[in-house]
Amino acid sequence: MTGSTIKTIGFIGLGIMGQSMAGHILAGGFGLNVYNRTKSKADGLVSRGAKWFDTPGEVAAHSDLVITIVGFPRDVEEVYFGPQGIIAHAKNAILVDMTTSSPSLARDIAQEAAKKGLGALDAPVSGGDVGARDAKLTIMVGGSQEVFEQALPVLRLMGTSIILQGGAGMGQHTKMCNQIVIASNIMGVAEGLAYAKKVGLDPSTVLQSIGGGAASGFQLNVLGTRMIAGDYAPGFYIEHFIKDLTIALAEAKKLDLDLPGLSQAKKLYDQMVAKGLGRDGTQGLLQLYIS
Repeated sequence: MTGSTIKTIGFIGLGIMGQSMAGHILAGGFGLNVYNRTKSKADGLVSRGAKWFDTPGEVAAHSDLVITIVGFPRDVEEVYFGPQGIIAHAKNAILVDMTTSSPSLARDIAQEAAKKGLGALDAPVSGGDVGARDAKLTIMVGGSQEVFEQALPVLRLMGTSIILQGGAGMGQHTKMCNQIVIASNIMGVAEGLAYAKKVGLDPSTVLQSIGGGAASGFQLNVLGTRMIAGDYAPGFYIEHFIKDLTIALAEAKKLDLDLPGLSQAKKLYDQMVAKGLGRDGTQGLLQLYIS
């Protein structure tokens, strides 16, 4: 299969990010087949011309390239390896898992796909709801150069930074690097804003100063603004971030690598879940500091 022969895209997982990502594919002129556990989330796309199927396997059977972005590694396993899953039903397709999942699971998918003559990429993303909405996601890819080039026209509909990092699993390893950096950054943003409030500064005015300096970045300028407003609506769920941090810690342990910032972030977010705030956005961490 070449990029020019990809006509129909399957999309499985229509959550906060998947909705926008699938919409960009539909707007890009591709046929779109969709599946989601909650069918109503597909209604808007179906009204625009997407076709609903009742199982991931049916989506795969009718698609040239299949994208998945689901919640947890167990969901990835079910979607790919279950009896109604993608591997069992795909035909001459490219499989692209954009879920943040474990590198070993990405390698398993690639190996099973290869047995059926299917291409596979692990391609987790960064950029949250804003990046998905604006088609400016960072896409970190693992897989072969050949399959990457075939899928690239589709990936370009969703992201602006799309880099092949190496073989199967290397996209997921790159995403772990991303999450490790974010983990400490977001603690720093919460602590800086908590300090500002405690000493009597106006956090919004503080952000005007430090948001243009060396501390600037998405966590400060975008999520920091939401923190100041008390807007904890999810661009990325805390419970999903904990999943990512757990994977990263497990991979670090395999490498005998101590990452104290990552460990501390995991502890703090676990406290958020214990408070019943696991469905808040990651910027909700501020609540631990100002409550």
